[in-house]
Amino acid sequence: MREQVISEIIREKLILIIRGYSGKTLLNILEAAFSAGVRLAEITFNAQGDPSDEATAAEIASAVTAFRGRMHIGAGTVLRPDQVELTYKAGGEFIISPDTDEKVIGKTLELGLVSVPGAFTPTEVSVASKAGADFVKLFPAGRLGPGYLKDISAPLSHINFLAVGGINAGNVSEYVSAGACGFGVGGSILDKKLIAAGDFDTLTENIARLVTSVHAAYSPEIL
Repeated sequence: MREQVISEIIREKLILIIRGYSGKTLLNILEAAFSAGVRLAEITFNAQGDPSDEATAAEIASAVTAFRGRMHIGAGTVLRPDQVELTYKAGGEFIISPDTDEKVIGKTLELGLVSVPGAFTPTEVSVASKAGADFVKLFPAGRLGPGYLKDISAPLSHINFLAVGGINAGNVSEYVSAGACGFGVGGSILDKKLIAAGDFDTLTENIARLVTSVHAAYSPEIL
């Protein structure tokens, strides 16, 4: 399963980040994303515990059941090993964090899930990689810019970087040129007004434009 998910991330290039939605709304967002061509999505935990970790894990389990065989579902904002365990029990397949925590990475690998810790500096990136991370989430990429990714990925070219934070259809090509092997995108594409209005058709169209931009940014040479 791990290798399949790793291959899927490398192939699809895009992980949708879903934060703050639950129940039918969450499933509608996932359906819109699937229709738009998204095949990987993370459902985030809340660092303040509202909703509770157990409630978030239940949402992950619901999404896994509803999209089994169609999408790979994982967890985001994973800060502790016990959240990794909850994700595993819920059927989640990958773990994404905003930081580098070797205990979280260790638990992720122990349970056979894909590890995507967040990092900001070359030292954090190296620590994450040496701990066994499958990908390193450069975060916040938008604040750092593609130039920073280019600089950091040159001496650390053995690491698969996902650019996360501030990514949109207009700048993906810059990050691809700088060395990103994929992206995590959430707030810039999940329009709160469209979701509140139940306009999932327009949401699908917007996400599809992003998917097209991401795939178009990768030339045969890069792939």
